[in-house]
Order: sequence, then C-alpha cells, then structure tokens
Amino acid sequence: MALWDRIKDSAQTMQHQLIAKKNDLKSGAFRDASMAICALVAAADGTIDPSERRRVAQLIATNEVLQNFAADDLQRRFDGYLDKLTADFDFGKVAVMQEIAKVQKKPAEARAVIQIGIVIGGADGDFDKTEQAVVREACFALDIAPGEFDL
Repeated sequence: MALWDRIKDSAQTMQHQLIAKKNDLKSGAFRDASMAICALVAAADGTIDPSERRRVAQLIATNEVLQNFAADDLQRRFDGYLDKLTADFDFGKVAVMQEIAKVQKKPAEARAVIQIGIVIGGADGDFDKTEQAVVREACFALDIAPGEFDL
C-alpha cells in the first residue's frame, strides 16, 4: 500500500474513532487543546502559509467532533494560537504545548487531541516529518506513548 493510502486510511480511521466519542468531548479544555494542536500542526514548519491557514480553518469548521463548539469561537481560538506561533515560534510553541497539556488528566480527551492533530496533518495526504514531530511532542506533553499512534 502506498504511503499516501496509509496516511489517508489512518486519518479516516481516527476520524471515525473521534466521531464515536463525540458526546464525551465537550469540555473547554478539550476545545482549547484541539485548537492548539491544529495551530501547531499548521505551523509545524515554522511558517504559516495563508492557504494552509484557510485549509485548516475549513477542516476545523467541517469536523463533526468539533461541531460541539461554536465555529466562530473555534476560529478565534485557532487564530489566537497561530498568532502566538507567528510572533515567536519557539515561545509560542511553549504556550501552545501548555494549552495541550491541560487535557493530560483526561485520557479520552488527550488521545482525541492527538487524533485531531493526525487528522489535520494527514488531511492534505502528506503528514510530513515536521507535522509528525510536533504531534509526537504533544504526545509527550500528554504522557502518551507516540508509538500508540505510530509516531
């Protein structure tokens, strides 16, 4: 199976798993951590291309699990995290990781945040090394073994 197909299948599988848990994923900490990881994946290479920003924003708006939250609120939070990463990537990354770490004590939410990062990263068919690396770092921040997600 081609790498592209494996990435696509993995992202689809994770999206189905997220939908199955949708009713358990309604906390503010989950919302914030989800937007933080979306921003981190979008900015994984240290830059945020406007087309990538729009693509990720569109994915957020249409993600069934994230529809538990108001779209304008998600957009505002996503943009806020991106702004932090744009202003100073290294310092912003620390702040974004702290936001992600807030769901560490809730294993279902923590795993769902990682799954959202993988879904966002793989949505364009290219879950590249820099995107994988930031999701792996998020795993460590959440006390989750990256191997659980083949990272």
